[in-house]
Order: sequence, then structure tokens, then C-alpha cells
Amino acid sequence: MTNLHPLRLGILGAANIARAFAHGVAPSPHLEIVALASRDPEKGRAFAQEIGVARVHASYEALLQDQDVDAVYIPLPNALHAEWVIRAAEAGKHVLCEKPLAVSAAQTRAMFDAARKHQVQLAEAYPYRAQPQTLKLRELLAAGTIGKLQLIQASFGFLFSDPANIRLNPALGGGALLDAGSYVANFVRMVAGELPSRVHASAHWAQSGVDRTMVATLEFRSGLLAQIACSFATAFHRRALIVGDAGSLHTTFLNSPPEGGPPTIELRQGVRATAPLETIETAGGSGFLAEAEAFWKLVAQGPAHWTGTTPQESIDTAVILEAILHSAKAGDWVALA
Repeated sequence: MTNLHPLRLGILGAANIARAFAHGVAPSPHLEIVALASRDPEKGRAFAQEIGVARVHASYEALLQDQDVDAVYIPLPNALHAEWVIRAAEAGKHVLCEKPLAVSAAQTRAMFDAARKHQVQLAEAYPYRAQPQTLKLRELLAAGTIGKLQLIQASFGFLFSDPANIRLNPALGGGALLDAGSYVANFVRMVAGELPSRVHASAHWAQSGVDRTMVATLEFRSGLLAQIACSFATAFHRRALIVGDAGSLHTTFLNSPPEGGPPTIELRQGVRATAPLETIETAGGSGFLAEAEAFWKLVAQGPAHWTGTTPQESIDTAVILEAILHSAKAGDWVALA
């Protein structure tokens, strides 16, 4: 495939997030959704008609055998990601898979092993990583604007109470940690640039057995400390504070700003309360579109052109999430290898 041709995408499933993704990427000249698969024929036909896709497969297997599909977008429940990513790789399809990539670190490693073996690209979908806000934040950190990092605090939560929601189903990889928590863990890993040495967590649990609210402390060998929180029981919030020995950054990390707030970064350079505060405004827009365009560049031009989470960051995020859940259940520190 060259830069002259759009990436032909297939979608596995007809979940709500697949609908949001399809509408988000519709304006792109570089990607075209050419097929979708749904195990519910009526739902699949309705979704296809809504987004203007002519080809509807009655099974995921059939879509993976479609020679007119270059890559697949996987928005399935968390517990199904590993199976279908690996099967897509075996079919020679590039994959953009919703976060979290898998429900364990071992599954995540196996998925990247399969992608390497079959020479396809695999990327974990974090729309905020493609946003100008995040790119600007990374630029500020790389320039040492706030000195050596000392503390990160990141939190993401929202409220819902429907017991039938798959996010509360333990068999499908539910829980706040694997949903909102994957974002905060990925954010901290991106900022820190390293894996923590140990974690300690505490949770409130839903009746189904999954975590409804989770908080955790992460210690890093560099001396950096991080605190993260995620919840299904709070008003919407999605913010982070990053503090160094020469200043601080206060930011949101939104998927599609201005939804959820304006995409701004507050920078304070200096160590005193009187240090001047600068508000940096960045562009916003659909995170699905920005992410999909970056994924097209990954497939067309290689990893150097991908702005999202790297394979190692995806693996490390999975390791962090697994350790946090273990800690919350055990009530003790968990060391990371």
C-alpha cells in the first residue's frame, strides 16, 4: 500500500463506540470503511445503512477473509480483544484495537507477537494520544520545561448505574480500571517514560464483583511518584497534574475536545506560588479522526509516523493495570518485574 490509496477498513461488531468511530473517521480522505461484521444481522444491516457501508458480513471470520479489507477496527468487549486481534493478524490484517488492548499482560504480549509474526501493524486505540493537546504536552515535557518530574496525579471518572452495561460484567473484562483506568495508567506511563517499580491500590467494588472506583499509588525507580484514580461513580472529570522541581503542568487529556472541556494546558514555570501562570490553548476535534489518520500513517509509512502509544507502552500499561488489580484484591504492595 502507498500513500496514494486510502486504507480500507473493516469493523468487527456494531457497538456504540463503533458507531462513534465510523462517524468520526468519515471525513478522512485516507481511510474508507468498506465492510462490517455483526453476529446480529438486523443490527448489522441497520448500522451499515446508517454509515453508508454496502458490505455486511454475518460473522467476524468472514470479514477477516475479505480480500478488499486492509485493516480492521476492533471495538469488541475487552475480553474478546486478544482472540480477534490475533485472528486478524493471522489473516494478514492490520489492527486498530480499542483500549485496553487485553485483560492481561500475557495476552498483550501474545498479540504483539502475532502482529510481528504476520508482519502487520497493531495499535491500541487511545484517541487522546493523537490530539494536539497531548502532542504539545509531550513537547513541553521533552524540553524540560518543568524540570525533573517529581509527582503525577491523574484521574478520570464518570457516572452510570445500568447493571446490564457490559462495563460491569466481569466475564467481559468489566470494571473502572480496565475502562477509565486504562487511560490514566497509559497517561502516567507516557509522562513517566518508565514502568513503576511497585504499586498499591484500593477499590470500591460493584455488586457484580468488578471495581467501581479504584485509586492507586505508583512508585518509580527514578524517584517519581504517581497517584491515579478512576471511577464509574463520580461526576465526569478527566484531569492531570504533573509537577517537577522547576514548575508544573495542569491539563486535561480528552479524546475529542471541546467535549469535556477546552483543550488547554496550564503551565507554571517557577517554584513559588507567585510564579506566573500561562494558559496554552490547542486545537481540538474528533479524536477518532485524529487517531485513524495517525493509524493510516503507521500502516503507510511505518512506526516513526505513529503518534500513539507504542507497543512497549501498551505492554507496560497492561502490566500496570494487572498489578493494580492484584494489589486492590490483596490489600498490599505489588512489585513489578
